[in-house]
Amino acid sequence: MHEESLLTVAPEPTEDLPELYAIALHQAELAAQRYAALAVHPGKNLEVLRPVFEALAARENIRINAIKKDCIEACRAPPDMGRLPATFMDLVPAQELADISQSSLSTPYIAWALAVRHRRRAFIYWTYVAALAKQPAISVAAESLAREALMDANLLRRERRLAWQNEHKLAAENDSGEKNASAALLESLLRRDVIAWSQTLPPETGRQLLYAGTLGPSHHSAAPSENIEMPTLEIEQIKRRALQRAEQLLNVYLDEADRAKDQRSLEFAQELASRSIARLADLRAAASLPERQAP
Repeated sequence: MHEESLLTVAPEPTEDLPELYAIALHQAELAAQRYAALAVHPGKNLEVLRPVFEALAARENIRINAIKKDCIEACRAPPDMGRLPATFMDLVPAQELADISQSSLSTPYIAWALAVRHRRRAFIYWTYVAALAKQPAISVAAESLAREALMDANLLRRERRLAWQNEHKLAAENDSGEKNASAALLESLLRRDVIAWSQTLPPETGRQLLYAGTLGPSHHSAAPSENIEMPTLEIEQIKRRALQRAEQLLNVYLDEADRAKDQRSLEFAQELASRSIARLADLRAAASLPERQAP
């Protein structure tokens, strides 16, 4: 899957230093609040992410104090949030963080990688502000914020690299082989999980779940010919495993689309990926409902 641009539009020119520091402070405060919220509630079964978001929130709080200090030195007053423009660029979008908390495959590496992305976005943003500045003082202040963002991104890359090394070391020690399983095998394993999950529900809701767990008409597995005995795993563990496999399959089909050598292969992989996105959404919705309710 190709990464989208870090900035979709260039920022508006900044009028003066008070406005610049108001924007910088607001951006840092938003980031601190959003990271802190995920530190408290990192997502279902994602406690491993808590230390990452606690560290990121602490870094943003240090940044907040630094911005206030710089503003007082430059403007002889603390940041005036009344100078905040009506529209400004959100450098730490809530949706990106929501994606992390909702994904059962999120790891510390993925969280650190997102933080690197946020600081890279800040570097590009402040570079634009410096280039568009009509006053030398604004350009100097924006360049300082850009340099700080770049240095911070480099420090976060180190954390990202350490997390990657740790996760791959653990994976090598505990690899069950499923990570590299074929799409066909994963589809079969997912089907068994969804059938086991559906058998804990009333007949009609079970049928709805079975339909949600398929890729549509071309994958006619919604009507099992036999019952599958409930494994020793609790149903909540089965749900989590089903969501993990559904998300893993989505990544497989997206990767296949990226590697497609011809138009026909590309379109087929894109169709599977599209259906997988809908399936994952349906299964997530079903898992979030109270017990005994339909998806």
